[in-house]
Amino acid sequence: MIDRRRTLRLALAALPAALLASPPARAEQAFERFFPFLIDLPGWTGDKPDGMAMQLGGLDIMTATRKYTRDGAHIEVGILTGPAAQAGLAMLKSGMKLETSEGHVVTETVDGVKMARTYTAKDKSGAILIGVADSALFNFAYTGITEDEARGLAKRFDWKGIAAALPK
Repeated sequence: MIDRRRTLRLALAALPAALLASPPARAEQAFERFFPFLIDLPGWTGDKPDGMAMQLGGLDIMTATRKYTRDGAHIEVGILTGPAAQAGLAMLKSGMKLETSEGHVVTETVDGVKMARTYTAKDKSGAILIGVADSALFNFAYTGITEDEARGLAKRFDWKGIAAALPK
């Protein structure tokens, strides 16, 4: 009869020590290429980045997101590709401008990049959408901070680097 425990001990003893000490290899998920662009923001607590990649009926959809908090204020940043980005990109192309006493939606070009900004005054919330490519969008949604602070924080992210990291 085979002594399984003895056989296992002998097999493990034959393996190089470096192999036993190294963590198991893990294939990188497609959306993880964007994690380095979801930077830490000074004074904010950032959650661990998260993401999703999906192929559905010939469509490639990818998202990478990260949430931040500070004294009751919240930010959620996302990089979106495929159909998830198309609605925001359509708004950027429209040139839409809307202003009311409660808030506004403005599309503009900043530093050569198309941008849309929304803002609601009563709860100090809004979003900044950046077209980083023809099929990709950077989304910066916030609550509890001023629009000027949100714009300054959104500019800390490397929009051109994100565009360069997109699948070709």
